[in-house]
Amino acid sequence: MHLRPIAVVEPPLRTRAQAPKQGHEGAPAAWLAFAPDVAEAMGDITVGDRLVLLTWLDRADRSVLRVHPRNDPATPLTGVFTTRSPDRPNPIGLHEVTVEAVDGLRVRVSDLEALDGTPVVDVKPVL
Repeated sequence: MHLRPIAVVEPPLRTRAQAPKQGHEGAPAAWLAFAPDVAEAMGDITVGDRLVLLTWLDRADRSVLRVHPRNDPATPLTGVFTTRSPDRPNPIGLHEVTVEAVDGLRVRVSDLEALDGTPVVDVKPVL
């Protein structure tokens, strides 16, 4: 299997401590900087579009199999496949966002809880 980034996230979030658990919980807007070789694929993205971003959570701990949901030690340990934990064997992030602006190879989106430099591996429309 081979994945390559098609874009990189450029938000104000620099550390996991700054990021909310989910985008709708106060995540800031962020720019996606697309690679020039995928420009044709992003040409129909317009302001107002709802998109699902798939990211590679490159700072995740891939050895984690069980977590306390939402980092709450009062909750029982749970297998990561039934949580939204970023720490997991294959740390693929799933983010539903709205396009706020398009400027050449850059797209500004709302409510993105990904950290600065996070690779984007795919973009799909919300159906």
